[in-house]
Amino acid sequence: MTRSITIADLAQQLGAPFGGNGEFCVTRACEPRDAGPDDLALAMDPRFAENLKDGAAKAAVLWADADWQALGLEAAILVGRGRLAMAGITAAFDHGVGLEEGIHPTAVIHESAEIGAGATIGPLVVIGAGASVGAGAKIAPQVSIGAGVTIGEAALIHAGAKIGARAKIGDRVIIQPGAVIGADGFSFVTVEKSHVEEARESLGAAVEAEGQAWQRIASIGGVEIGDDVEIGANVTIDQGTIRATKIGDGCKLDNQVHIGHNVVVGRHCLLCGQVGIAGSTVVGDYVVMGGQAGAADNLSIGSGAIIGAGTGVLSNVPKGRSMMGYPAVAMQTHVEMYKALRRLPRLLAKLSGKD
Repeated sequence: MTRSITIADLAQQLGAPFGGNGEFCVTRACEPRDAGPDDLALAMDPRFAENLKDGAAKAAVLWADADWQALGLEAAILVGRGRLAMAGITAAFDHGVGLEEGIHPTAVIHESAEIGAGATIGPLVVIGAGASVGAGAKIAPQVSIGAGVTIGEAALIHAGAKIGARAKIGDRVIIQPGAVIGADGFSFVTVEKSHVEEARESLGAAVEAEGQAWQRIASIGGVEIGDDVEIGANVTIDQGTIRATKIGDGCKLDNQVHIGHNVVVGRHCLLCGQVGIAGSTVVGDYVVMGGQAGAADNLSIGSGAIIGAGTGVLSNVPKGRSMMGYPAVAMQTHVEMYKALRRLPRLLAKLSGKD
């Protein structure tokens, strides 16, 4: 499916000025080398200007003070922040999920479920008793929606996502393929105090308890996800034991993120690929956690904190602190520790008289 837009219309959507022929139509966005005569070349940094001559683009998105005429273009949009412009450009050319409007005849919808006006339900979707799908929501093929689930307006649930019973999903939420929302939490207990509990209490100094069978603690707290949240492919969010696991408005979760039971994540947090947060930890607003970072259970991570990639958070993090390493320390401290570690071989060689 081809989508065409004029330079003037796209510039208006981006809130940016343009030069040249505003009625010039472009059908897709491309890297400069790959752009044909009907394509929009993206060269929003002067470093990419040289690549324009290797393509055939007549129109481009360029940096704010670019001399577009000198580059041989017929039209150009001039932007201040290239990455911000990408948000509007990709939205303009997004083809969506390609679902046919309405409810597919193979969908299995319980008679007590409510489907809002204009909602689209794809093939082989299953919607349980008492569930509610908001107006304008789009549910792609083979999505499973449990009993009592609430999905807000204009939500987009991609193929194969599984949403467990009682989950509450806000407006305009996007859930990517394979995500599982509302699985049981990883919560078990032993009849007597376990060797794990003894190790935690004594920090491993004395572990005398014998091994025991694990007794399952059921999860009945559900999951609550705010508005404008995006959940990546194969993300897993466990429901709470008694109270709900919560994800605040505007959060963005990358692929393969895991959120344990009872976790509370504040507003507008960014959790990158393979982040893991253990049970009952509370994350403040605007927190960023880099790829493969993890947090232990029952901790507090203050609002505005930045947790570097691969960091292991084992204690509370103050508001606004940048952390890195394992165990996590202040980022500046970690950098100094790393520098010292790299100097060790040379220092040892000097001490041994080999240098």
